[in-house]
Amino acid sequence: MTRISFLLSGALGLCACAGTGAAGAVEPARTPPQLKPAARINDLSTAPQTALPQESEPLRLPPRTAIRPRTTGPAVARVEIANRAAVREPSRDGYLNAVQVYAWSEGALYRLYTAPERVSEIALQPGEALISVAAGDTARWVIGDTTSGAGTGRRTHILVKPSAVGLATNLVITTDRRVYHVQLESTARTAMASISWTYAEDALLALRGGQGPASDQSAAARAVSVEALNFGYSIEGDDPPWRPLRAFDDGQQVFIEFPATLAQGEAPPLFVRGEGGRSELVNYRVSGRYYVVDRLFEAAELRLGERRQQVVRIVRGQAKPQRRRGRAS
Repeated sequence: MTRISFLLSGALGLCACAGTGAAGAVEPARTPPQLKPAARINDLSTAPQTALPQESEPLRLPPRTAIRPRTTGPAVARVEIANRAAVREPSRDGYLNAVQVYAWSEGALYRLYTAPERVSEIALQPGEALISVAAGDTARWVIGDTTSGAGTGRRTHILVKPSAVGLATNLVITTDRRVYHVQLESTARTAMASISWTYAEDALLALRGGQGPASDQSAAARAVSVEALNFGYSIEGDDPPWRPLRAFDDGQQVFIEFPATLAQGEAPPLFVRGEGGRSELVNYRVSGRYYVVDRLFEAAELRLGERRQQVVRIVRGQAKPQRRRGRAS
């Protein structure tokens, strides 16, 4: 019995070994995984895209537009201040119907307000010949010129029209007599119909018995030394309708220019400050829109009214444009 059990257990062990061998013959052998060669560090097309440390990123320069040149400084500020002081704005008393009449002065900047679909006119002096017109912005402004009249009364007119609202540029007009500097600005609706000028040298010729605007500028220069005219007078004080536009002298007489509306109201008397600041009446005559004083003075006053007196002072010295309500001084 013991021998039979031993034989059975041995036979079972052989069967188990045989079964295991058959199973191993049927199952295919497993192949080891194939390793890919490591990518080269300088081969960016196959290297893994990993974020580099911050210190490894290349240096990036700011764009050139970020570097702004210095545009402000004492010199630029002085230019801006001088330009603002030189601007002559439309004045209430300077209008003759729809024409704004400025008092021409060397180096002044004259304002002209325009509007789209409106043509504004710049009228030169009769007999004055146009040489050239230059604008800062010729793409968005339409600028042309035409003439009226004939002979000595022939007059040049420069026509200006903006293409949009909110534009601003400048205009330089050169003629055979002078140079005009005009500041153009476009608004939504308001447009000045026309601007023109009065000229002190021609008015002086007329006051002295001349024929008004001279067609020959050299003849005018011989009659009046324009270079000797002194415009160094400032106009100060109240702002009545008769407030003078400017004052000047030729070394012997003082000429006070008033608005064209002077003849429509009461003319103010002129007082000259004497010694100790006392006011004294002075001899003068009225010629058109001018007071002609046959002497020089350092300071004078124009007074009108009793209970509420209006006082305008005329002071000789360095003329400084007064930034007041629409006055072209």
